[in-house]
Amino acid sequence: MTRIILFLILIFSTNNYSQWKPKGDRIKTIWGESLIPTNVLQEYPRPNLKREKWKNLNGLWNYKITNKGDKKPTRYNKKILVPFPLESSLSGVQKRITKNQELWYQLNFRVPKQWKHKQIILHFGAVDWESEVWINNKKVGFNQGGYTPFSFNITPYLKSGKQKLELRVWDPTNDGYQPVGKQVKNPAGIWYSPVSGIWQTVWLEPVEKTYITNLKVSSDIDKSNVIIDTEFSTDVTNYLLEFTIKDNDNIIYKSLKKPVSKQIIKINKPKLWSPESPFLYDLNIKLISNGIVLDDLSSYFGMRKISIKKDINGTRRMVLNNKEYFQLGTLDQGWWPDGLYTAPSDEALKFDIQKTKEYGFNMIRKHVKVEPARWYYHADKIGMLVWQDMPNPARINPPEWQRNKFFDGIELKPNTTVKTNFKMELNKMMDFLHSNPSIVSWVIFNEGWGQFDTIKISNWVKDKDPNRLVNSASGGNHYKVGDITSVHNYPEPKMLFYDPDRTNVLGEFGGIGYAVKNHLWQSDKNWGYIKYLSSVEATNEYVNFSNLLKELVPKGFSAAVYTQITDVEGEVNGLMTYDRKVLKMSQKKIYRANRDVISTLPAKFIKIPPNEGSKSLFP
Repeated sequence: MTRIILFLILIFSTNNYSQWKPKGDRIKTIWGESLIPTNVLQEYPRPNLKREKWKNLNGLWNYKITNKGDKKPTRYNKKILVPFPLESSLSGVQKRITKNQELWYQLNFRVPKQWKHKQIILHFGAVDWESEVWINNKKVGFNQGGYTPFSFNITPYLKSGKQKLELRVWDPTNDGYQPVGKQVKNPAGIWYSPVSGIWQTVWLEPVEKTYITNLKVSSDIDKSNVIIDTEFSTDVTNYLLEFTIKDNDNIIYKSLKKPVSKQIIKINKPKLWSPESPFLYDLNIKLISNGIVLDDLSSYFGMRKISIKKDINGTRRMVLNNKEYFQLGTLDQGWWPDGLYTAPSDEALKFDIQKTKEYGFNMIRKHVKVEPARWYYHADKIGMLVWQDMPNPARINPPEWQRNKFFDGIELKPNTTVKTNFKMELNKMMDFLHSNPSIVSWVIFNEGWGQFDTIKISNWVKDKDPNRLVNSASGGNHYKVGDITSVHNYPEPKMLFYDPDRTNVLGEFGGIGYAVKNHLWQSDKNWGYIKYLSSVEATNEYVNFSNLLKELVPKGFSAAVYTQITDVEGEVNGLMTYDRKVLKMSQKKIYRANRDVISTLPAKFIKIPPNEGSKSLFP
C-alpha cells in the first residue's frame, strides 16, 4: 500500500513539473537553473517573529488574466509558480499586464487536522499592487501596497476538507499612482522590467484567539536597555508575558511580567552589534493565561546606536555605538535576471550581502525597493549596515532637479492619491523593519522622483523613529531638514556642495561599466557612466576613485555609496554580473582599497545640541 501511495505522489509531482518550466532564453543564476518547483523558498519567512507551526503555500498555483472589472473567474487553466512575479522567467509565464487587466490566482489547500479549533492566519509577504482575497468564494479582505506584508484571519471562511483560495491583483505599474521603484512599462537605461502579483512567500499560521500580532524591538546602549513593544489581537490585561533572553546558549534574563506597551529590560554588560561584531541576542516571548501558553514565538535583537557628533574640526560625522565610523557601501537594487524582484532561493538572497562584505564594504543602500524579511535577517546576521530607501511614487518627474545647492524652486504637488499611497507605504515599511539593527538610515526621496512635502515628511519620519538617521532627499532638491545631506556625483567622487548643519555623504558615485560577454541581459545597448573592456581596467579605475574619495573624507564626507553591487538588465556597472556568475573586479584589490577608505576617520568629539522638536505629519 505504501509503495502505491509513493508511486501516486511521484506521478502527481511529475505532472506538476511538466506544467512548469522557466520561460525565455535570457541569462539565469545558478539558483534559478537548479530550481525545483515543489521546493521554492521553504524557509520561515519572518525570522524576527517566528512560530514553530506554519504551512508554506509557495509552489504551482492556477492563474488567469482578465479585463479589469470582470467577474471572478469560474475556471483557471494555466499554472504560475508562486512567489515569482508574472513577468519573470521563473514564474513559468513571463507575461505583462496593463492597467486595463487584472491577474487572478487560485490555489486549493488543506488546513492540517491538528490545527482544529485554532485561528488560521493567511500571510502574504508582498503582492504588487492591489489585492483582494477570497476563501471558498467569500471575500475576506483588501490590501493596497506592493512592498510590505499583510495578513487576514480566514477562520470564519473555512469549511471541512479542501479550501479554495483566490486572489485578485491589479497593478498599473507606472500608469498608476502608487510607489513603484524602478519598474516601468518600457524598460531602458536605469528603468527595469515591470513586476506584478505575488512576489514573496505566502503561508498559513495557526494561533489562538488571543495572540501576539506584532513585535517592535529597539535598544538604548547608553542605558544598557532593550525596549520591547508587543502588540496583541485582543485585550491582554489579565494575561502574563514570559521573556527569555539568551546570549548564545546561556540564559541571561528570564521574567514573568504584566503586558505593558513597552517593556524595558536591562542587559548587563551588553555585547554591541556592529559590522565587525554582529552579535545578536535570542529572544523568546510566551503569552500566558491561567498557566496555559497561548502563544510562543522566537525573535532576536541587536544592541546598537547610530547618531551624529561633531569632530574636532566641527564636521558632523556618523557615529556607530558612540564611535566615529565611516560607512562605505554599494547601491543594491535587488533585481534578478530569472526572478526579477524575487531571489530564486534563500542562499541567493544572502549571497549579495555576503559578497558585499567580502569586497570590504560595511554598508548597503537598499535602493527604492523593500526586500523580504529574510534579507534583513541576513544583513543582521552577517553584519551589514543598511540605508533603506522608500520606493518612489509612480509620477517620478520633478518640476526641476537642483543638485549642488539648497532647493529654491517649486516643489512637486502630486494629487491626493499619490500622496496617500506614498505615506501609507512609508508608514508600513517603517513598522515592518523597525526591529532590524542593520537598518541605520531611512532614505525618503531619491533625485527628486515624486518628491513632495519634504520638510513635513522628514520631520514625521524622525518623530516616528528618532533612533535612526533621516536622509530626506538623496542626490538633489536638498532642504535644511533631516540628519543627512546626500549628493550624487558621477563617475568620480566629488564634493561640489557642503552642508555645515548636517552630516555630508556621497550618496552615489562610480558607475564603472564593464560588459562581460555571455553574461549580459541583452546583446546591445549595455551602458555604464564610463566603460572599460577588461576587469583590470575597471578594477584600476575603482582604486583611483577610492584614492579620490579618501582625500574628500577629511573635507567632510562621512559615507559613500558605489553604484553598484551587480549589473541590472542593461546597466553593466556592477561589481558582479547580473547572473552573479562572474566577479567583474578584483575582490582582493577592492577590499584593500575599501578598508583603506574606511580607516580614514579617527577623531575626537564635541557635543552638538539635539534637534528641535518637529510637528507630526500623520494623525
